[in-house]
Amino acid sequence: MSVNNNSPVVQFYNEKTVFITGATGFMGKVLVEKLLRSTNVKKLLLLIRPKKGVQTEQRLKTLLSSAVFDRVREIDPALLEKVDSVAGDITEESLGIDDESERILIDSVNVVFHCAATVRFDEDLTKSVAMNVEAVLAILALAKKMTNLEALVDVSTAYCNCDLKNIDEEIYPPPGNPRGVVDACKWMDSDKLNSPEMTKIMIGNRPNTYTFTKALAENVLLTEGKGLPIVIIRPSIVTAS
Repeated sequence: MSVNNNSPVVQFYNEKTVFITGATGFMGKVLVEKLLRSTNVKKLLLLIRPKKGVQTEQRLKTLLSSAVFDRVREIDPALLEKVDSVAGDITEESLGIDDESERILIDSVNVVFHCAATVRFDEDLTKSVAMNVEAVLAILALAKKMTNLEALVDVSTAYCNCDLKNIDEEIYPPPGNPRGVVDACKWMDSDKLNSPEMTKIMIGNRPNTYTFTKALAENVLLTEGKGLPIVIIRPSIVTAS
């Protein structure tokens, strides 16, 4: 399919290879569909983990068979062939990506969308830190190796600075030391850390582990992502249209 559109956004994605985490989630699906339907993107590489015995390739097939891609199928079913899966897991070291897949990503990716996260407000602190902070560190480490990277887009939240009355488009001081919190979650007893009492001490004036870890993640992007073309977006409440 050829997209005839003078939009600079559409032109930007022409023949680009895009790597997306969290593509099986609500926002991720919409992003994949929009890129396929409205741009001449070259390839979409989706980080997908095996889940409940279902392997990555099967999860990709299930994803692409969902109703959200009906319009894409009507336009040109071949567009779905632009989508490939990369086996991995954001909670594992180096995102759980094998050496061959990592080399492909390093050599070919132009744009990264990091959408994967736990969005549960009452998530255990250790799990929230692993998924929302450590994963960002791993994404940055991978991005620094990419030879053709033009943009790294991180999906944060409008509520990461919910302790402030007015919020501008800037990164605010974190509610803790991100590296220190990550280290604490590794060497301290998880049951103790995840207890309501200890979690409350750790997150301070933040209402939950979600807003706490998302604020830490933004600071990680600022301090650890220097030199990278980073964009942070802060959605509020996301619902179906």
